[in-house]
Amino acid sequence: MKEINKETYLTWFKEMSFWRRFEDTCRSMYLKQKIRGFLHLYNGQEALPAGFTHAMDMSIDNMITAYRCHVHPMAMGVDPKRIMAEFFGKVDGTSHGMGGSMHVFSKEHRFYGGHGIVGGQIPLGAGIAFADKYFDTGAVTICFMGDGATRQGSLHETLNMAMNWKLPVVFVVENNQYAMGTSVKRTANHEDIYKLGLGYEMPSAPVDGMDAAKVAEAAYEAIERARRGDGPSFLDIKTYRYRGHSMSDAEPYRTKDEINHFKEEDPIGIVERKILDNDWASKEDLDQVMKDVIAKVQECVEFAENSPFPDVEQIYSTVYEQEDYPFLDKVENQK
Repeated sequence: MKEINKETYLTWFKEMSFWRRFEDTCRSMYLKQKIRGFLHLYNGQEALPAGFTHAMDMSIDNMITAYRCHVHPMAMGVDPKRIMAEFFGKVDGTSHGMGGSMHVFSKEHRFYGGHGIVGGQIPLGAGIAFADKYFDTGAVTICFMGDGATRQGSLHETLNMAMNWKLPVVFVVENNQYAMGTSVKRTANHEDIYKLGLGYEMPSAPVDGMDAAKVAEAAYEAIERARRGDGPSFLDIKTYRYRGHSMSDAEPYRTKDEINHFKEEDPIGIVERKILDNDWASKEDLDQVMKDVIAKVQECVEFAENSPFPDVEQIYSTVYEQEDYPFLDKVENQK
């Protein structure tokens, strides 16, 4: 694995701070009704994409996730301006304004969603890995899911096939401890989600998801196992989200004391303390980073504001790959 050093931590601080600010701004834009529909924020879980992208081969590896999908594509290199424009429903968005906050995609950056169906991305992640194995590309797919998705039958079917075929995929549970508003301990007879993988003799382990360095180390081991052809892994990464499940969540299922307790382990705070304790940067230096972050996020908002809404004809030009699709012929004839 690439060394985790001063430059790594400085990069992590800059990127994770940007992701947090981007999400906070999305919340503000939602309250102003600039963003409509659903909005699922990621605050508190930033160590996962930071750690995984450090361990991945960013030239070939793939990523897929569920609908809390704003930060992952940024970590994969997608322009945050286009992501914000997508949330605004604008034509310059990643899906030309037709996907919204739950369906961010970028073929160019090998980020394959953004899926609104709980657990729906799990077999798709295995399918991407199957293609890479078939064509011998050497790539590994990182398949993220929430703890709630681990109660879906599709998970077990996929784990079974992935082990049988030794697919180059890493299954990652972003265990933020609540499936919407239901705690992990209320959904099964045990709270150790990683044990689900053991039934398939899949290498499985719990991971501290508040520390980007620990995430990177666990990610690298699992990714290299997959790349060698030894098959998938199942990682139960314990993290915490500081915001509700979505913007409509009043959070009656947890207390402010609980949230404040986990804020003491804020993944950005852990990175900042590491930097300051090692004199890799001063507090003034980090304050300047934050000023730059604020300015960059504002650029994303301005880009989204200035982008036009899609023309109605886009419904027909982007949905169907086949240009002479019969439905389009009927539409043309009705004009």
